[in-house]
Amino acid sequence: MTTDTTLTAEQILIAAEDVLRRFGPAKATVVDVARILGVSHSSVYRHFPSKAALREAVTQRWLDQAHYELSTISIEGGPASERLHRWLTTLFAAKRKKALEDPELFATYMALVEEHSDTVDAHIDTLVRQISQIVQDGMDSKEFKPAHIVNTARAVFDATAPFHDPAYASTWTAPGADDRFEAVWKLVLGGLKLR
Repeated sequence: MTTDTTLTAEQILIAAEDVLRRFGPAKATVVDVARILGVSHSSVYRHFPSKAALREAVTQRWLDQAHYELSTISIEGGPASERLHRWLTTLFAAKRKKALEDPELFATYMALVEEHSDTVDAHIDTLVRQISQIVQDGMDSKEFKPAHIVNTARAVFDATAPFHDPAYASTWTAPGADDRFEAVWKLVLGGLKLR
C-alpha cells in the first residue's frame, strides 16, 4: 500500500492507466485512482492539479513509448527513402496496435484530439520534427529534391494521415489497408525523389 508521503507521479500514472482501461475516459475519476493507490484524492491532486492534467499526463506517457522507436529511426544512417518508409510503417503499426490492444487508452487519446489538447499538438510537432530530420538528410544526400524542409515534412505527415490519425482508426484493419498504405507511400516518395 502506498502512503501519501511516498506517492510518486509515476505510481499515479500507472494507476490512472489501469483506471482508464477499466472504466474508460468518460467514467474514470481521480477518486478511482486514489482508491487503487490507497490514498486520498487530495494526494493525487498534489501531483496533478486536475483530472484533465492527469489524463494528459497518462496520454503523454503512452505516446512517449512510440516516440522513442520513431526517434531512433529518424537519426539512423542509411538512405532517407528507406528510413522514411520504415518510420511511416512503424508509426502506422504502433497506432494500429494501440487502437486494437489498448482501446481504452486509445479512447482517451481520441478525447484529447477532440479537445485540441496541447499534449496532442506536442505529439504531432515531435512527429513532424522527426520526419524533417529524414527529409533534411535526403536533401543533403541529393536523394530528395530541394524544398522547404518543415513544409515538406508536414505534407508527408498530412498525406499519410489515414494511417496514423485516430479519426481513421476504424479503417486500419480493413482488408487492403496495407496495400493502400503502400500506394500512398509510392506517391509520397515520387514527390520527394530527385529525378
